[in-house]
Amino acid sequence: MESTIAKRLKETEEWLQKEHASIRTGQAAPGLLDGVRVESYGSVMSLNQLASVGVEDARTLRISVWDNTVIAAIERAIREADLGVSTVTDSTGIRVIFPELTSERRVQLLKLAKNKLEESRIAVRAIRDEAMKGIEKQQKDGELSEDEKFTRKDEIQAAVDKTNQALETQFLKKEAELQK
Repeated sequence: MESTIAKRLKETEEWLQKEHASIRTGQAAPGLLDGVRVESYGSVMSLNQLASVGVEDARTLRISVWDNTVIAAIERAIREADLGVSTVTDSTGIRVIFPELTSERRVQLLKLAKNKLEESRIAVRAIRDEAMKGIEKQQKDGELSEDEKFTRKDEIQAAVDKTNQALETQFLKKEAELQK
């Protein structure tokens, strides 16, 4: 049972990391385009299946397309993703340019990052509550002694505390990134 709890806590941590990665700062990062889905070859594909994405400079990404016939579809997909970026096509592919962040936009992004942190904390609390109820039930059914019950509860609380600390660390890192 504890391994499933640890797995779910880890998944929550990874979810927050993914959510924070999708929050765009003034820096260009290839991960920001991970969610872009391009309609081409009769199906919807992720951008990394059609091109490679690299960092050209602090505010510019370079998309090197493997097949020039999909450039228009990629540009359209980036526009529709509404990332607040501009695209420029040249002979070697597409450049994605990120504008400087305004202080107002930084505040909005910081609020969004805090909301994602709170969502992950709520998920962790739900996992903990579910685990604690399971332990209580096991003890009532005679599967656990009183001592085992408290030992397991302490182990779960320690895992929850560790996860909450990791979530907080991720948030502080994102907050520092947004303040740059």
